[in-house]
Amino acid sequence: MSFTNLGLADGIVRAVTENGYTTPTPIQAQAIPAVLAGGDLLAGAQTGTGKTAGFTLPILHRLATSGTPHASATAARPIRALILTPTRELAAQVEESVRTYGKYLNLSSAVIFGGVGINPQIKLLKHGVDILVATPGRLLDHMQQGTVNLSKVEILVLDEADRMLDMGFIKDIRRVLAVLPKNRQNLLFSATFSNEIKALADGLLNSPAMIEVARRNSTVEVIEQKIHPVDRDKKHPMLAHLIKTNNWSQVLVFTRTKHGANKLVEQLEKDGISGMAIHGNKSQSARTRALSEFKDGSLQVLVATDIAARGIDIDQLPHVVNYDLPNVPEDYVHRIGRTGRAGATGEAVSLVCVDELEMLKDIEKLIKRKLPSEVIPGFEPDLNAKPQAIQRRSNDAPSRRPQQGQGRNAPAKSGGAPAKPNGPSRSFGGNSTARPAAPHRSGGRGR
Repeated sequence: MSFTNLGLADGIVRAVTENGYTTPTPIQAQAIPAVLAGGDLLAGAQTGTGKTAGFTLPILHRLATSGTPHASATAARPIRALILTPTRELAAQVEESVRTYGKYLNLSSAVIFGGVGINPQIKLLKHGVDILVATPGRLLDHMQQGTVNLSKVEILVLDEADRMLDMGFIKDIRRVLAVLPKNRQNLLFSATFSNEIKALADGLLNSPAMIEVARRNSTVEVIEQKIHPVDRDKKHPMLAHLIKTNNWSQVLVFTRTKHGANKLVEQLEKDGISGMAIHGNKSQSARTRALSEFKDGSLQVLVATDIAARGIDIDQLPHVVNYDLPNVPEDYVHRIGRTGRAGATGEAVSLVCVDELEMLKDIEKLIKRKLPSEVIPGFEPDLNAKPQAIQRRSNDAPSRRPQQGQGRNAPAKSGGAPAKPNGPSRSFGGNSTARPAAPHRSGGRGR
């Protein structure tokens, strides 16, 4: 099957083809027809399988061909599609996809999130856009100030819904739902399904089609996974050893806390290994710079917390390291899904100390497999070491009451400049370095 067989508008197929993509991934092949049919959808797929294009392409088609008249020259365009994402990086990536694949359509889009000034966003929303991509906290800021009108929304998308629930956005989501038109299409996309996701779907979706292209909470089979047992105070030396011995040039490392991420970057710099941290306390300009340098290869190591990691989409990322195991077992699936994207090979390594053995058991129970273990010579763990308690709760959660204009998921304000307009589509909140979340590149890689 090719994109030309899915019934998409010629302009969309043209844009997709120009970007080198011809064959839809399984989630796209099933989701696109379902969205085009106009009904609600509950879709689950592993990270890296192309969920973003699975909803952006049919949304673009529906809005471009629905026959709904645009606003007059003197009136603002109404927001017709609202896409909610949990993080700034993912929001930027999704809106980039909308712009890329909608370049030949008479549709406008914008992205709004916290961590940057709100006034440029207010000006943008005053003129109106067809498709709005937003994080929940910043959207609520606009709702409270009366600077966004959601009364004409025809399609609602909750992307990475599992992460939004993990981040405590359920009350925010309900406040948004309360002001949306009741007659609308609802699309819920999630990398993992949990009882909480099912409950949200039951209350939101009306007789939805259901798509699940991979076993629930499964991990990508092409990713080589292993654990290295190590004492807690030897993790940093082991990581430096692995990077240097194996000549790793691009490594995404996950820590449990923001403080741990910052500390690890300082330690690696002393070892002559370039690294930067990305987490909720970093300004948007700092996060954008770190991602840009990591993607172009000038930065060797990117250290991230779970909350900041959604939306990191990097071609051919070879190595992911769990410096700390995640508090939530499902996050293991998301973390290692940063590599092995859409069929490419990848390696996921976890450094596990005695304190994390229960976490390891929870992960292996979730993914229904025992991870192979390899002891690195010179870093043999002390078998008599006693475990210390680990607080099973992230300190990278969004603050529950942001400062006005900040957004609940963006505690720090920065002076990020608005992105350069591209045709009718405009993006505020810092220049996005994310490439569009691609469909499947025939003979190569998709995301």
